[in-house]
Amino acid sequence: MELNWTCKSFDALSGAEMYAMLQLRNEVFVVEQNCVYQDADDKDQASLHLCGWDGNALAAHCRILPAGISYPDHPSIGRVVTSPQYRKGGHGRKLMQVAIQKTMEQFGDPIIIISAQLYLKAFYTSLGFTQASDEYLEDGIPHIKMQYGR
Repeated sequence: MELNWTCKSFDALSGAEMYAMLQLRNEVFVVEQNCVYQDADDKDQASLHLCGWDGNALAAHCRILPAGISYPDHPSIGRVVTSPQYRKGGHGRKLMQVAIQKTMEQFGDPIIIISAQLYLKAFYTSLGFTQASDEYLEDGIPHIKMQYGR
C-alpha cells in the first residue's frame, strides 16, 4: 500500500492534521511506550511536518527541524512514529527516506542529526546513519545520537 505523503510547515497544517499528529505521538510515545514526557516542546512551530496518509488515517509522521532547534549546527529529524496498525509494511523506512530527502532539499546540509532509540540502531544504520554518541537516557529510554552524511 502506498501512502500519500505531505510535508507542511506548522502554520500550513489544519487543526485536524495537527490533532492526528498529536494523537499518534501520544498513542505510541506516551501510552504504548509508557513514557510520561512533555510532547508540546515548542519545536513543532519551527518544524516541517512530514505525514504519510492512508485516506484520512495518519499512518506515519515525523518532524524536520532546521539547525539551531534541536542541534546547533545541523538540521534534524525527530518524533519519528509509525501507527501500530501500519507497522511491518515498510512505512517507517519510507518515512525516513522521504524525511532525509526533504531535509536535504529544504536545508541543503549534508549532515542530519537524530536522537534514536537504542533498539532502533540497526534500522537507522541501514538508512545510512552512524552512531555519534555514547548511550544516554532520554525520558527514561536508552537513546544514541546518530548522524547522516559525512
